[in-house]
Amino acid sequence: MKKYSTLLAVLCFAGNIAAQELKWKPEYTEYWNSQPAVVTPGEGVKAPSDAIVLFDGKDLSAWQSADGSDAKWKVENGFFTVVRGTGTIQTKRVFGSCQLHIEWRSPAEVDPKRTGQGRGNSGIFLQSRYELQVLDGYNNPTYTNGGAGSIYKQSPPMVNACRKPGEWQVYDVIYTAPEFCGKGEVISPARITVIHNGIVVQNSTVIKGNTEYIGLPAYSPHGRLPLTLQDHGDPVSYRNIWIRDL
Repeated sequence: MKKYSTLLAVLCFAGNIAAQELKWKPEYTEYWNSQPAVVTPGEGVKAPSDAIVLFDGKDLSAWQSADGSDAKWKVENGFFTVVRGTGTIQTKRVFGSCQLHIEWRSPAEVDPKRTGQGRGNSGIFLQSRYELQVLDGYNNPTYTNGGAGSIYKQSPPMVNACRKPGEWQVYDVIYTAPEFCGKGEVISPARITVIHNGIVVQNSTVIKGNTEYIGLPAYSPHGRLPLTLQDHGDPVSYRNIWIRDL
């Protein structure tokens, strides 16, 4: 051990001398071997040039019901709305790590008898498994890890950034998919950053596993999967949805 420590000290000393004698130039720390792809930012509500547009206000051609049949939610006036009892819908394409932009709106008419999870409830499932909660959270208390902007039943939002019922709301999401080894064990968990109406409500939050209504979350290995929107029985509307692979 003593010989090893002495040798290490000599090498460190020699390295310091070499660093001092080296005459650095700016180009020594410049990388020119590859250039980032050029992406044209969208203007207004338009998606960036490299985004996959999942809803452009016209139809649900990018979506289908969970059983593979045509999506049955109602399209009108540039948005689409959950039709109660028709089931969740999912993208025909599959995704992993991504940047997601999605706008949603809870019903403007509020039934005073419906509170908490009974008001404007839907959900956005990354990779069909991990739910970012959609809920009317304006003057509508519920359990904190079930409110709008929460990773449902896991992580509450940092703040409540909800607008009034009937007003359009925006989620901008940066999602990192989990990684699994050959035996199905988790190498790295999923992470998510969520900006709700311009306010950070999840900051590189670790997702603990599949979303569960009862019981604790746990991972099961998977690959790329669809983005899913939940039919929870409320007429929640969506518009201007685009996604970028990361």
